[in-house]
Amino acid sequence: MASITETKSQVASLKKEQPKADSLSKIAFRRFMRNKMALVGVFLLTSIFLFVFGGAFFTSEGYANLPSPVDRFQPPSAAHPFGTDQVGRDVMARAVYGGQISLFIGVTSITIAITIGTVVGLVTGYFAGTKFGWVDSLLMRLVEALLAFPVLVLLLLLSKYLAANTSTVNLLGRELSATAVNIILLIGLTGWMGLSRIVRSLVLSLKEREFVTAARTIGASDTRIIFMHILPNCIAPIMVTAALGVGGAIVTESYLSFLGFGVQPPTATWGNIMERVRDSFDEAWWLWIVPGSLTVITVLGINFIGDGLRDALDPRNMK
Repeated sequence: MASITETKSQVASLKKEQPKADSLSKIAFRRFMRNKMALVGVFLLTSIFLFVFGGAFFTSEGYANLPSPVDRFQPPSAAHPFGTDQVGRDVMARAVYGGQISLFIGVTSITIAITIGTVVGLVTGYFAGTKFGWVDSLLMRLVEALLAFPVLVLLLLLSKYLAANTSTVNLLGRELSATAVNIILLIGLTGWMGLSRIVRSLVLSLKEREFVTAARTIGASDTRIIFMHILPNCIAPIMVTAALGVGGAIVTESYLSFLGFGVQPPTATWGNIMERVRDSFDEAWWLWIVPGSLTVITVLGINFIGDGLRDALDPRNMK
């Protein structure tokens, strides 16, 4: 009787001493927090968010769009910390609300691109080599054709005609130039091809794994297998691509606006704040230093976070 009791107590003690394994999400979070550059990225991006969204509590969009011809091209001063533009508008206020639009364009356009790229990659990879293989062939030839065409040239050609649209739209309670919506669609619809190829290559490997075979054996539909079994295993590269893509979209909007093909006034973005200073870099240096610096800080922060996510989510280094 005593030996049975001792055995039970030993088993119980072994159960108590057995360490609890960490989940993959905890391991990934711990690895991310050990990445110093990723933490720098978090700090930079947090600072930008505090500026563009916290600054809205101290200035209004009406003031940001209010011209004052007598104050045109004023350098930074106590009254205007970031100076004024060609019609006397406060650059600091415009940088606050322009930053909101630039971030919104970056996040929304990449959401569209990620959605299209993920769906195309899942469908083409899953049906490759089956009786529906023609879907894979058709979509991949389309992807290759679009990748062969210079994206910048395509964006410039399309935005040249769309930039002439002077109408406005009401979006989330704000009156925006319709060109902002056009730029979101342009970047989103031309930025999904690379991700589709990444996801397709992953699906080609995953669909031969045992868990997919088991799901197919018990009668799971193709839709359920794709979205419930394969898609969760593709999340890591999708997240990294999305994080890095936001920075790329912000830069794309900036140079399109700087060239005069992007978002048109009165809606402010960091890109079109710089657009008016193309012929007077020396005289109005603050008009390109301020939005340019904010764009660089934002993109650096996003890229540092994207690199940290890539390392943290790498299944080969889950320690």
